[in-house]
Amino acid sequence: MMATPGTDSVLQITDLAIRFASKRGEVTALEGVDLDVQEGEFITIAGPSGCGKSTLLKAVAGLTTPSAGSVRLRGDEVKGPRQDIGYVFQRAALLEWRSVRGNILLQAEMRGMDMRKAQARADELIEMTGLTGFEKALPHELSGGMQQRVSLCRALLHEPRVLLMDEPFGALDALTRERMNVELNRIWSQTGTTVLLVTHSVAEAVYLASRVIVMSPRPGRILEEHRIDLPGQRDYAGTLETPEFHRVSSRVRELLGAPAVAD
Repeated sequence: MMATPGTDSVLQITDLAIRFASKRGEVTALEGVDLDVQEGEFITIAGPSGCGKSTLLKAVAGLTTPSAGSVRLRGDEVKGPRQDIGYVFQRAALLEWRSVRGNILLQAEMRGMDMRKAQARADELIEMTGLTGFEKALPHELSGGMQQRVSLCRALLHEPRVLLMDEPFGALDALTRERMNVELNRIWSQTGTTVLLVTHSVAEAVYLASRVIVMSPRPGRILEEHRIDLPGQRDYAGTLETPEFHRVSSRVRELLGAPAVAD
């Protein structure tokens, strides 16, 4: 089933500010951030290093407390870690002594899920992500891309309302990163999960998104938002040749001061 942004708001960020104390005084990571995310949207967040992109994800997950403003998920204010959120980090962070299936099911053990349902869900995700045949493999037997697929399966196991992804493919080589972009687009199209993804890659941001958010240098603010007028399920090479891709990516690069070349 193709995922299309709905009319129901799943996440509301209102006048969000986050400040940290440091030896040199108070540091403002985010200031005046407003964002409304609809059900089924794929939001990518681009911005310079240190602009608060990862801090924004942590605030949504309830891992960082706002200094001002609010974050609401399904109308409920986020005041601590949420059970209905999935999180994928740059590194897969798999347990080396557990198999692919065991690493995925770790989520179920930590959350006290019904194991029979969790095992069935794990099997679905393993098939969806092309890991069939590697269920018993250990992390050191997998490529970097396959390890990130396991991490993605683990994050999706409990069917989160919102999936947060913090530069998940940044450590991969360029070709593997492209393949993972294609896989993620396909998985999003099939599941309809609402996604917020942080990236430094302009091409990745525009290819994956239904909407691109561009942030300013610290303190991070939203400079512009760009809705992407492309089909939900996308061919990689074909998408990169479209006028819409070039229009948005050129503007994002202009805002970020990046050279107008492919990432």
